[in-house]
Amino acid sequence: MASSIEWTETTWNPVTGCTKISLGCRNCYAERMAHRLQAMGLGKYRNGFSVTTHPSVLDHPLKWRKPRLVFVNSMSDLFHEQVGEDFIKRVFDTMNRAHHHTFQVLTKRPERVIEMDKCLAWTPNIWMGVSIENTRWQFRLDVLKQTGALVKFLSLEPLLGPLTEIQLDGIDWVIVGGESGPGAREMHSDWVREIRDNCLESEVAFFFK
Repeated sequence: MASSIEWTETTWNPVTGCTKISLGCRNCYAERMAHRLQAMGLGKYRNGFSVTTHPSVLDHPLKWRKPRLVFVNSMSDLFHEQVGEDFIKRVFDTMNRAHHHTFQVLTKRPERVIEMDKCLAWTPNIWMGVSIENTRWQFRLDVLKQTGALVKFLSLEPLLGPLTEIQLDGIDWVIVGGESGPGAREMHSDWVREIRDNCLESEVAFFFK
């Protein structure tokens, strides 16, 4: 499915639904969209925003001939505790085989990634990222660095506070963005400039939404 998310091309959702885990989740766009799609009668969202796996879409990327940049589970978190390990391995198996695509996996639960790290095949086409919204959740970066992923990235969105001492060694890409939609919280431009300057100094790719 083509995506309006600026830093990807396509979304693939073998899992939908999630639960709130930190401050950045408060105004979750995926939750709003899931309830809207449920109201429209889309079968995939019959459970609303409850965590639901969709085995029927596991092979979809294998059918896409043209290489794509694929955001995995834009409507969920692959490493949510309600997603079974066997299903996560099946998602990775598809990504491993669909080597002509680049897959962007983003989580707020990197501890679970570490738990499974040794049984996952980190092929170069799988990028692993964590979301960090303020200093309270900066520890996710340290956990990400412990994974076997060959490409690691950060999604600092919605950025809800300054990240003045973030260490970017071992990080390949940083995305920064504010919050939008109902109840959007303010993001200060100084916070963004500081992260941008850190990326320039650290020679890390920077993307501002």
